[in-house]
Amino acid sequence: MCGIVGYIGHRDAYPIIIKGLERLEYRGYDSAGVVLFDGEDSHIAKTKGKVEDLKQKSELTIPLRGKLGLGHTRWATHGIPNDINSHPHYSNSGDLVIIHNGIIENYASIKKELIKRGYSFESDTDTEVLINLIEEVKKKEGVKLGKAVQIALNQVVGAYAIAVFDKNKPDEIVVARLGSPLAIGIGENEYFIASDASPFIEYTNNAIYLEDEEMAIVRIGKEIKMRKIKDDAIAYPNILELQMNLEEIEKGGYDHFMLKEIYEQPRAILDTYRGRLRSDQGIIKMDGIDQNLEKIMNANRIIIVACGTSWHAGLVAEYIFEDLARIPVEVEYASEFRYRNPVITDKDVLIAISQSGETADTLAAIKLAKERGAFVFGVCNVVGSSIARETHAGAYTHAGPEIGVASTKAFTTQITVLTLIALKLAKEKGMLSKSKFHEYLTELEGVPAKVEKSLESNELVEQIAEVYKDAENCLYLGRGYNFPVALEGALKLKEISYIHAEGYPAAEMKHGPIALIDEQMPVVVIATRKGHYEKVVSNIQEIKSRSGKIIAVVTEGDKTVKELADHVVEVPEISESLTPLLTTIPLQLLSYHIAVMRGCNVDQPRNLAKSVTVE
Repeated sequence: MCGIVGYIGHRDAYPIIIKGLERLEYRGYDSAGVVLFDGEDSHIAKTKGKVEDLKQKSELTIPLRGKLGLGHTRWATHGIPNDINSHPHYSNSGDLVIIHNGIIENYASIKKELIKRGYSFESDTDTEVLINLIEEVKKKEGVKLGKAVQIALNQVVGAYAIAVFDKNKPDEIVVARLGSPLAIGIGENEYFIASDASPFIEYTNNAIYLEDEEMAIVRIGKEIKMRKIKDDAIAYPNILELQMNLEEIEKGGYDHFMLKEIYEQPRAILDTYRGRLRSDQGIIKMDGIDQNLEKIMNANRIIIVACGTSWHAGLVAEYIFEDLARIPVEVEYASEFRYRNPVITDKDVLIAISQSGETADTLAAIKLAKERGAFVFGVCNVVGSSIARETHAGAYTHAGPEIGVASTKAFTTQITVLTLIALKLAKEKGMLSKSKFHEYLTELEGVPAKVEKSLESNELVEQIAEVYKDAENCLYLGRGYNFPVALEGALKLKEISYIHAEGYPAAEMKHGPIALIDEQMPVVVIATRKGHYEKVVSNIQEIKSRSGKIIAVVTEGDKTVKELADHVVEVPEISESLTPLLTTIPLQLLSYHIAVMRGCNVDQPRNLAKSVTVE
């Protein structure tokens, strides 16, 4: 949510800022802005709407020169989306400029005090309050900008990632973070600032990810100075070499990032288990598990916390862990877990799942669990992210950058990692024979090829989408391992096509949803031969008798469901615990094609952000 881009160095800042904002559009936003310093003065352009609107406005209203600049895409929190509330914001004097991702919770009381001191405000934002607080501190204390930022941030409550500069000292930018991600790219006599590395990956592979409550001053021709915001202690930068490449964040010939990422799943799953799964040796090698095996094996229970699609992956994991490893599992929404005073002990293991590794509620759940003595294991996709740093141990999914807001390859790679963990624990606990364990390893190795096979249904799914693109409601049903897939399928449809959809356990249909079924209601049923097949067939018959339209995802060669359903999409045969990796594919394609046919913005659906970094 919100995107930050900044540059200071020897290049023209404007092209870097604009291209960087375009690469951060996936984060979700409703307005955009840019500020440039041309050597004499700073110039701002900002507007409600898209980055393309900002480009048009900038070219008409401000000089596009300068070696220092900041850019921002805003997700409205305080103040409606409009030109005035868009970032950047000036201080009252016009000397200081800020961009900000996050929420200042005590902004109202600070604003009231600043008004008493003669400050006025143009916008309704908490961000304009913050920049004027920094100015007041700088003026009152007689300190430099960096120190003023530090003092001001010790007076605010909330979450932030900020970048600030003073037009009277345009050789430096001050940045800070608490709860919202911020990265600094290190080039040759130049620095880049961004919410993630995608805006500067073509210029440098070296980056620093600020920790919570850290700030930094970047100056042309000088080393970065970093400090702790709370106690002024020196912080030492940890420079990471980025593994991302430019090709990964371009569409590569696909119409949308979402479609590209759907088709990347065979490779993403392979990359996720590569080096970890060795079927020829009959082993699973995962350092984060191997080094903490006894602690995890002796846990009273596993608590999984996540949000959105990651929560659905956690539900699949609950089935796998309990079925194969016989370990009790509870799956919690991170947003609820952190507020309900949960019972957590030092005998619990908490697994936190997040694609971005920056989800605010999940991070808060991690901190709560750590305070109460639980061992915390992270599953995320982004190297160097906050969750990767906050957890005791973890595993990356290696899905590569996921730009589309609707998660696809994140879901399947999360399930892959969690399956590897469950299989390893099951073997160590003696729950699987050597032959059965080897059989699972071989099957998991074969998943990428079977996902490729599932993707061959794309043309058929597109034809089905044409039939149901104007539906107003849709029901998704699944049992066992495929109940979470039904939830995920429904989520995909509603978040990118804006069709109301609900996922249910198939047996729960008779407890309410069956009242909705008529000839206008499409019902997507996951009916693979593995897992309660006959009962799902009975559910299909109940739908058919009420004139419901049935789209069935079935195992290759199925004949029974084919006679009942209006449309059938086949996936290859596979063990029940691995079916979610295949059955989710046609549901992703169905949502994608319906959304495209309805003229929706597939990669940037309305009101949604890729990474929810504030509450």
